[in-house]
Amino acid sequence: MPGPVPLGTIKILPIGEVQPSSDNPRKIPQAAVDIVAKSIAEFGWQQPLVVDVGHTVIVGHTRLQAAQQLKLATVPMVVADHLSESQVRAYRIADNRSGDFTSWDFPILSTQLEELSEDFSEVLALANWQAIVAEYDKMTAEPLEDEEP
Repeated sequence: MPGPVPLGTIKILPIGEVQPSSDNPRKIPQAAVDIVAKSIAEFGWQQPLVVDVGHTVIVGHTRLQAAQQLKLATVPMVVADHLSESQVRAYRIADNRSGDFTSWDFPILSTQLEELSEDFSEVLALANWQAIVAEYDKMTAEPLEDEEP
């Protein structure tokens, strides 16, 4: 199996030259757009959009919507001109599937959120993080009904 194709050139183009994919299977709630917009505003662009040769988004739909919400004039992108149409569709799905196979290490997450909450509460959407961690702690502390203590 050959190695990966090197990263293409990052281009900065007017946001109006980029369009979302009409068949993106990922549903993007406004809350996701809001948190990505806050992240871009706080940390800048750290991950470009990936587009096809016609500047249709392959991955980065949420980032594009966040850029539109922020009324940005330009967006960074990498043109993936080496992918076939079926590879474009498969990559669009694969890029979003990775989160389906991960979970949080709640003790580490809780410690980091506690450390960051004062400075980054809004950017990290931490309004109710302590309740989420408390619920996790409760679930892990109580034995299941079928288990012996």
